[in-house]
Amino acid sequence: MRDLIKMVVVLTVICGASGLVLSYTNKATKAPREYQLLKYVQEPSIKAVLSSYDNDPIRDRIVIKLGKDEKGKPLEKNIFPAKKGGKIVGLAYSAAATGYHGLIDVMIGLDPGGKVIGISIMTHSETPGLGARIVEPAFTKQFKGFTLSPDLNLSAKGGKIDSVSGATHSSEGVVEAVRKALELFPKVKKEVG
Repeated sequence: MRDLIKMVVVLTVICGASGLVLSYTNKATKAPREYQLLKYVQEPSIKAVLSSYDNDPIRDRIVIKLGKDEKGKPLEKNIFPAKKGGKIVGLAYSAAATGYHGLIDVMIGLDPGGKVIGISIMTHSETPGLGARIVEPAFTKQFKGFTLSPDLNLSAKGGKIDSVSGATHSSEGVVEAVRKALELFPKVKKEVG
């Protein structure tokens, strides 16, 4: 019986020590892991929507608070500033909207005046061969130069964006995500300065 108690105590100490080490390692590596995630997942989209900058938008990112979600947790958004000679020449951030099969996550690049420089579809779950064609340059390049106006809509709804043939819901999702980003721009500009 004594050996059994000794074994339980030893295992408890080992498990407790392992938990403490894992907890410390998680805390110590949080910032580098977050940077790597941004660098390899979001940076390709940032590079696609911003040009002519001499800084690292990932390192210079600004986190703004947007309020709280339904559970009371703070909502935050990463803003990636593009700078040339220390002056902001563009901003990139993501927005999402629902397409035909789920969320479409879009990176939007804006100039300091709030005009779209470019967009890049980061993630989606649209139908291959149809809705998945929203990533093609023939569709995404149409957004360049737009501001928040009635023109930023599908041509079937009186706007100037041609939808992807056979993928109206997917196209609407991208337009909605870009609209959300442009609606957020005044708050972003105020926070970024």
